[in-house]
Amino acid sequence: MNIILFGATGMVGQGVLRECLLDPGIEQVLSVGRSAAGQQHPKLRELVRADLFDLAPCGNQLQGYDACFFCLGTSSVGMTEAAYRRVTYDLTLTAARMLAQLNPAMTFIYVSGAGTDSSERGRSMWARVKGATENALLRLPFKAACMFRPGAIVPLHGVRSKTRIYRIVYALMRPFWRPLRAAFPQAITTTEQLGRAMLGVARAGAPKAILESADINALPQK
Repeated sequence: MNIILFGATGMVGQGVLRECLLDPGIEQVLSVGRSAAGQQHPKLRELVRADLFDLAPCGNQLQGYDACFFCLGTSSVGMTEAAYRRVTYDLTLTAARMLAQLNPAMTFIYVSGAGTDSSERGRSMWARVKGATENALLRLPFKAACMFRPGAIVPLHGVRSKTRIYRIVYALMRPFWRPLRAAFPQAITTTEQLGRAMLGVARAGAPKAILESADINALPQK
């Protein structure tokens, strides 16, 4: 398979990229983002764009891919709904609509989050916007689209968040991850599990269009 990965520099994207590069069945990974992924590998190609809303000139570089793993996202803290919607809904759909035209046989996997509001009418701003994004993606003419809604994610294998406060929280929580995962195995996943689950869905499909943490953890790990 050939994979397009958005957001390879973020915590989730780092973990997903690692699993893609380790998987012998993956021939090529195209990392798309505002900055380089910061590593070199024979399978890895990079498309760095200062403006990710302007991908039209790169259409020929985005063709011939079997799956897209969209791990690009931002925290809603301190943002207005309009600003958050632009970087969450508008940006995601700009990329997805283009990919659906270029690669109609593609599987599109979007990393959303636990608590996302599919009704788009709840009180939580971020959950409404994420819900609207999911709903719009599911209407696009991909071969398949799947929404991943992980809860707590444990970073493994040197994966680190770019956000300082998150790095501090993860460092403080490190001694507790193992007992927490033992106590709440359905609510907590890892960057490794997430990446492997995405690869499994890209290959064999998903049991349903929206996967919560328990569903992600239940997928085969190869």
